[in-house]
Amino acid sequence: MSHQIIKDLNNRYTAKKYDATKKISSEDMEVIKEAIRLSASSINSQPWKFIVIESDAAKQRFHDTFANVHQFNQPHAKEASHTILFANNPRFTKEQYKKVIDVEVTSGHLPADMFEAQLNGGFSFAELNTDDAGFNGNWTKAQTYIALGNTLHVLARLGIASTPMEGVDSELIGEIFKDELEGYTCDFALAMGYHKGGEDYNHGLPKARLTMDDVITVL
Repeated sequence: MSHQIIKDLNNRYTAKKYDATKKISSEDMEVIKEAIRLSASSINSQPWKFIVIESDAAKQRFHDTFANVHQFNQPHAKEASHTILFANNPRFTKEQYKKVIDVEVTSGHLPADMFEAQLNGGFSFAELNTDDAGFNGNWTKAQTYIALGNTLHVLARLGIASTPMEGVDSELIGEIFKDELEGYTCDFALAMGYHKGGEDYNHGLPKARLTMDDVITVL
């Protein structure tokens, strides 16, 4: 297929080795951050927080989170241009959802007289995924994966390499980035930058995907 989107996605892959000398431009980073902000979520809940690791000091802190497990991902902490910690709110409340509805009203998206109806009706979806202790982290984590998928697509369009990483230490990230996370949980991260020529064994390999008939049914 010749469509540019398909070409970009065919060129996207999971980078295994980054060139630490190559940095994502500030202009591209602004596009990436805005694209993340615009990600979709159930009931427009946006139960997330994105921590962009850019400075050498922040990279060292992230590097330190690999002290116990998943050391195969540790080099990315310093060699990638940037890393984003994708964090979710494990106890998303109705009071917090009110902030979303306020924005919907002030932006003109929602008529003011529909505030209460949207608040109660919308949050019922969150309540379906909330246990008696107020935990709905499985649901909010699922929303945050939508943002990850959106970001991967944007990076493909920009020609920027990436490595989604579930191989992180959520507990240690929670300790080292406690002040920034503010009670949110980070279970995965995304390294971004430019691959190192000759050392990234995954670069340039053909796509290995199931056929369309295997994964798509048209009724």
